[in-house]
Amino acid sequence: MAGVLQFLAASLFLYTLIITISQFHFSTSAKLSGLSLKIIPRDCPESPLYPGNLTRLERIERLIRFSKARAQYLETISSTVNSTILDNKNIRFTLFLDNFLFVVQVGIGLPEKLVFLLMDTGGGLIWTQCEPCKNCYKQAYPIYNSGASITYRKLPCNHPLCQGDNARYQCVNGECVYDLGYLGGASTKGVASFETFKVPVDESNAKYIYNIIFGCSNDNQGMQFAKNGVISGVLGLSLSPDSLVSQTLDEDYQRFSYCLIPFDETIIMTPSLLRFGTDIPLPPANIQTTPFVKPPSGTNYYLLNLQDVSVGFHRLGFPPDTFKPKQDGTGGCIIDSGALISRLDQNTINGRNAYREVMGAFQNHYDSFKLQRIGKVAEGLELCYKYTQDFKEFATMTYHFEGADYTVDSKYVNFYETQAGYFCVALLPGNGKSLLGVWHQQNMRIIYDAQIGALQFATENCAINNLIN
Repeated sequence: MAGVLQFLAASLFLYTLIITISQFHFSTSAKLSGLSLKIIPRDCPESPLYPGNLTRLERIERLIRFSKARAQYLETISSTVNSTILDNKNIRFTLFLDNFLFVVQVGIGLPEKLVFLLMDTGGGLIWTQCEPCKNCYKQAYPIYNSGASITYRKLPCNHPLCQGDNARYQCVNGECVYDLGYLGGASTKGVASFETFKVPVDESNAKYIYNIIFGCSNDNQGMQFAKNGVISGVLGLSLSPDSLVSQTLDEDYQRFSYCLIPFDETIIMTPSLLRFGTDIPLPPANIQTTPFVKPPSGTNYYLLNLQDVSVGFHRLGFPPDTFKPKQDGTGGCIIDSGALISRLDQNTINGRNAYREVMGAFQNHYDSFKLQRIGKVAEGLELCYKYTQDFKEFATMTYHFEGADYTVDSKYVNFYETQAGYFCVALLPGNGKSLLGVWHQQNMRIIYDAQIGALQFATENCAINNLIN
């Protein structure tokens, strides 16, 4: 009798498995209306990249270095795609570990393999190292094995992303493949594929997403994030058709949002929720909207039309085309989740240097209160002052975008070292491009809405609204 029961149990399991495989492989999954994913700041104790105990100044200098690397990455993309004739299946740009501020953990396949990916709002393809490898760097945990997953299958060559004038991949020997090269010699190659993704918020709250197109990268060379082997690839969130946003969400809900909890006293960020579609909280009545500007061909980052800047109540009155994107790829203002410190273009346009003028306005403001100027105390932050705890006249900063004013609260305009009694204006010079960084996005609900082609934003208490529903 026991043998009969075991046989029946085994048969039921096999039947269920066959049905499951059939559903995964032959039915098209309806797109989701909502989704949430935890994003982990790279220097957070939960992060696999956590550097350990650092002083406040060491941490801010480390993050400033990341900001500079990220800006160089974005500036390189623009100059490269606009100065070189590129095969759209082989776009080359800089990709270093120091280009990214957030990490996500997802499960790939069934049974699932948990991997850490770098979050990139400027990239499209989702990819991870993939067995069987031709050339993979050493990982700290097992590499995802496509042959071990019952839901893996290759993207067919007749798929729209693999054929036609706008194909992102190329059919070679009956396989839909990609070859992404990076300045500095790094590259990732592999097979465009379908797979099941598990998106966890915590141990008890996760969703499975079926038939996600991703890159099964089995030939990777020169990746800077191979150093410690904890990062296996990249999660793209751009406007590209192969990004997580475009693939996962129903056309009416293609938007994602985050609300970054402010840094604590030691400059450590707390994990936040990356929300998609209907998982985004209802926006407040004071939400503002500014349209995205079409980025240069070959890029997918989120470009905004910055028209002017104010320091406190003083509007500087830059000519309308000061920050306008140029044909050569320079100019424009990117909102980015990968850089800590904001940047303003320091190139002289119409006889004016935006970065110098804004910094001059900050200096005039604080000099008027007779504050004592001190030398550079944090790498790259050039305008620093001594102050006492009773000083409250810190200036706000407003980005005047097309149709919307983005005002940064004075507490997030500066880097403060309260125990030592000094602060520095948290702004860096840009080389041909401006950038709205994470430091200026604290306690702000940010919504990237592909459906309406615009960015929406409003001030919010992010610590409360990052609670898992």
